Amino acid sequence: MLIELAIVGGGAAVWSTLKRKIGEKHQDSEQNQGEDGADGNRSEADNNSNTAAPSSVQAIIGRHSLEGTRLVRDIKNAIWGEGREKLHSDLDAAEKEELTGRRQQQKKVLAYSTTAVGAVLLGTFVPVFFPLGVAATFYLERNTFKALREEFQKKHYLCYYLFSAFLFFGMLLTGNLILTAISAIICDFIVTLIKKAEANTQKHLVDVFAEQPKHVWLYKDGLEIQIAIEELHKNDLVVVHAGDVIPVDGVIEAGAGSVDQHVLTGESQLLECAEGDRVFASTLLLAGSIRVLVDAAGDQTVIASIGRILNDTQDYTTDLRTRGRAIAERMRIVELGAGAVILGLLGPGPALGVLWSSMGTGMAAFGPITVLSYLQLCAQNGILVKDGRVLEALHKIDTVVFDKTGTLTLDHLTVGAIHSLGDYPEDELLYYAAAAEHRQHHPVAKAIIDRALAQGIEQATPEDTQYRLGYGIEIQLQGKTICVGSVRFMQEAGLKLPPRLDGIRREAETRGYSLVCIGIDQAVAGVFELQPELRPEAREIIDYLRQRDLAVYIISGDSQNATRNIAETLGVDHYFAEVLPDGKSQLINQLRDEGKFVCFIGDGINDAVALKSAQVSISLKGASSAATDTAQVVFMNQSLRPLRQLFDYSNELEQTMGNNLTISMVPGFINISSIYLLHIGLVASMGICYAGTAVGLYNSVAPLVKNQSDAESGNLS
Repeated sequence: MLIELAIVGGGAAVWSTLKRKIGEKHQDSEQNQGEDGADGNRSEADNNSNTAAPSSVQAIIGRHSLEGTRLVRDIKNAIWGEGREKLHSDLDAAEKEELTGRRQQQKKVLAYSTTAVGAVLLGTFVPVFFPLGVAATFYLERNTFKALREEFQKKHYLCYYLFSAFLFFGMLLTGNLILTAISAIICDFIVTLIKKAEANTQKHLVDVFAEQPKHVWLYKDGLEIQIAIEELHKNDLVVVHAGDVIPVDGVIEAGAGSVDQHVLTGESQLLECAEGDRVFASTLLLAGSIRVLVDAAGDQTVIASIGRILNDTQDYTTDLRTRGRAIAERMRIVELGAGAVILGLLGPGPALGVLWSSMGTGMAAFGPITVLSYLQLCAQNGILVKDGRVLEALHKIDTVVFDKTGTLTLDHLTVGAIHSLGDYPEDELLYYAAAAEHRQHHPVAKAIIDRALAQGIEQATPEDTQYRLGYGIEIQLQGKTICVGSVRFMQEAGLKLPPRLDGIRREAETRGYSLVCIGIDQAVAGVFELQPELRPEAREIIDYLRQRDLAVYIISGDSQNATRNIAETLGVDHYFAEVLPDGKSQLINQLRDEGKFVCFIGDGINDAVALKSAQVSISLKGASSAATDTAQVVFMNQSLRPLRQLFDYSNELEQTMGNNLTISMVPGFINISSIYLLHIGLVASMGICYAGTAVGLYNSVAPLVKNQSDAESGNLS
């Protein structure tokens, strides 16, 4: 409540200064324009300025009024974390309900605190209500006592909260009820800020399993019987139809189909699976029908194992303490010693004033507010930072590791080279292939159709369509039989494979591309190269990281050739290929064991354990829920570009924290010197303390002020 009033008052002062400066600047501008004009036009210019100046000034003032209002709102949002909460609720619908509950609870606490302040005032001026006022101060100080108990449990004895409690009881015993209440309100506010800044909002991965089916189709004695998934046993046979989520880990015993494993691996390319191939729970059967011999179901599946690791593994995030905490704890010993000396020389009042010196203790407030200010700036730029300690840890990062698929590449495929193997030109091959993929929605179809549209090729509607399970699609168009699919599909259809195809296949394997063949009538007429598309900003971000002298690694489950091709394209020297899901976290831990401070950026369920293992973890919105739940930072615009801004904010935070530490020390020395030399009283000591606090608070919200100034400069230019 006091802080909000201070913000409004500060905003009004800033607004008043801006208004005066804008008016002066406008008058100077008008004067310069008049002096530069011809003498014959001076009178007309003056008349125009007399009439136009008020409206022009009003327009500028109106714009800056909005900027001032926005600054006040940004500071308020930073303190209460509203920007971050909004982004978090965009990721998790359930978060919106929790947010509503928290807001209602905050309103209740505000009402109780307001009542307590009223009781303090009543107890001050009406002696009979003094005990009620004392009880009210204990309510206002309640969070400090709770935090003190938690610190004692951690064996942090010379903490900020201990001195807050000393000051509380000292002022209460000397009869300063109103000063006690003011101190309690400010301490409560600081405790709230510390908890907000240090809160780790990472959650268990319950959302990963929300899509699991509750019932499955058991194949027994030639019949399909629906049973609860809990009733499944190993070696049972489960039938999965097109559009269903595969409920188990197992091997295909019969049938074929196209499986989308993006939720598990981040890979956008479909897998054509047939008898003998392995499939995994939580992946999606897009087309076909398969009968799966169950290896594992329920909590024994691969995806469940990943979830257990994430929920049970220790949190590797370094527990960074607030800047200056160690220094402040040492300085409290000095304060206690100085207070004991002053107690013997000048009495209890001045001794209590010494405890208000709080040398270094101001960091308890300045640190969280600074972090929250930068969290607000991040939220404004679409960067959800779920753990404020990340901003403090980023300046230590010396190694950045990217998962390749879905992180450095986009989550869709593109058609690269088109090889004609017969008499048909590329455009005609693309025309027939796009017709075959008409109304198909899988990634391969989308890549072919997008390429056709980009080249201005009209999409024809096939006359007849037949999907060959797990292999491809066959259509009739303009008297021709068109087949689009894998090499295996061409062989099954009895089409002749041209000798050139072997060389194209070897080259594609070397470069990490996949192939889709098109057959026309009785021959394979052409081949399409399908390749992952690099994010347009990927090279820019890699270059930026290398300019910062950071080591950059790529981890991928793809082949050695495919991974090397991506690494060479991006100019990355270090890469790991053919890495299994559990191998990613092992590699992150290996880098950490070598003394590296690692930031990992990934987006799949199989990246989640590696995200948990790194000191700093980043994901992108639109990735698997496991990745966004586990990651400490989420880029909401689904781009890597915010990485540059995130590092810049971390550097600025480090500088601001250094200034905060100096500001938190100087007033304490002034206070102790003034008590000993000038014999100032308790109120004066509190005044020095709060004056230093005011300067520190301004420095803590300075990033928001600077952001407004930058925005204003951009608007004026």
